[in-house]
Amino acid sequence: MSKKTTQPAAKRRAAPAPAAKPAKTAAPTAATPAAAPRATPGIKRVVLAYSGGLDTSIILKWLQDEYGVEVVTFTADIGQGEEIEPARAKAIKMGIKPENIFIEDLREEFVRDFVFPMFRANALYEGEYLLGTSIARPLIAKRLVEIAKKTKGDAISHGATGKGNDQVRFELGAYALMPGVKVIAPWREWDLLSREKLLAYADKHGIPVDFKKRKGGAPYSMDANLLHISYEGGVLEDPNFAPEENMWRLTVSPEKAPGKPQIIELTYAKGDVVAIDGVKLSPAQVLTKLNELGGKHGIGRLDKVENRYVGMKSRGCYETPGGTILLAGHRAIESITLDREVLSLKDDLMPRYARLVYNGYWFSPERELLQGLIDASQATVNGTVKLKLYKGTIMCVGRESKTDSLFDAKISTFDDDGGAYNQADAAGFIKLNALRLRIGANAKARRSAKPSTKAAAKPAAKKPAAKR
Repeated sequence: MSKKTTQPAAKRRAAPAPAAKPAKTAAPTAATPAAAPRATPGIKRVVLAYSGGLDTSIILKWLQDEYGVEVVTFTADIGQGEEIEPARAKAIKMGIKPENIFIEDLREEFVRDFVFPMFRANALYEGEYLLGTSIARPLIAKRLVEIAKKTKGDAISHGATGKGNDQVRFELGAYALMPGVKVIAPWREWDLLSREKLLAYADKHGIPVDFKKRKGGAPYSMDANLLHISYEGGVLEDPNFAPEENMWRLTVSPEKAPGKPQIIELTYAKGDVVAIDGVKLSPAQVLTKLNELGGKHGIGRLDKVENRYVGMKSRGCYETPGGTILLAGHRAIESITLDREVLSLKDDLMPRYARLVYNGYWFSPERELLQGLIDASQATVNGTVKLKLYKGTIMCVGRESKTDSLFDAKISTFDDDGGAYNQADAAGFIKLNALRLRIGANAKARRSAKPSTKAAAKPAAKKPAAKR
């Protein structure tokens, strides 16, 4: 299914309100020479997260003009569904040396080292969001830093705005991996805070603008990768506005999904899906296949108002078909392979883990500590799960682990268990667990008892002492 999105490395959110800035030099004219680049002590080379789209092309030129630096571009394929090679030609046209252009296919690394570890935790932000945008940012930050080290870059730059979460995610990741790195965030510095100003800048500097961009493009700000597509901005800024059906790109409407359910089988090894319907697949292949299956059956749509880390509420719509299937399957296989208290502990920790991912703390010591605990729990999460996909729904219809199942039918059966479980033991178990409840109930009854209405007898008056 075709997708038209902005690149993850240069996601554009709503423009922030202009900050107070010193007056800028007027645009050069015949009588006014162009202003010299700003003094940038210690910054000679900047690595830019570059999509090849309008926004990051403008940022590239702006960095060259404003900072007078050499720019290195990094373009990542993390499954956004768009050709990324054209970014090379655009970068060369903007004066970037071929050796300073990095275009990489990171789909396998994205799923293997970021998506799968997160799904071992069953992470959901605020109980609903599968963190599709959040989990892509640490990988992009990691490669920005690695390329900066390789090319002896002094700074990194990104296209995230000052209102969103992505600026935090990119920069926390970069600082964790390269503490002394400098960050240039144009949206927090420049005055190109409207579409008209951006288009005027592009026209002035010969930056190509396609017809749709010039006419306003898509009515939403979109971000795509192999895990999801997000939609924000435009008409969606009214949280009471129902999304239009033609907005969705990955999934069919549940009402238009096939009228016949489909049963799929997922094979798990240490908490990760390694095969679908018996066919072994790589991590990226697994997610690609599940996206196809989920999209076909209208699975994975979400309309949510969430709390951004910077403090504001934001309405977003998400399509995560493969991820929604992954979560359902993983919870099903864990239900028979994990001890009750281990599963409970994971559920207690999950919201904390999800907030760490959402807020940009992937490379923090606390996330890594939690990941170690979670990964240790997955040693026994092996087996198969059968899921029925039907018109936007997922139902588990079977789960089995030949090596690690804790489900013992001899004990749980409603039929004669041959003495495997002594039902009389339950009486003592219940009484012991009820002891504190009984003590509390008795204390409450004593406190609420009515005081006696009978007047207390007055003490007899003392007789005066006899005179001697």
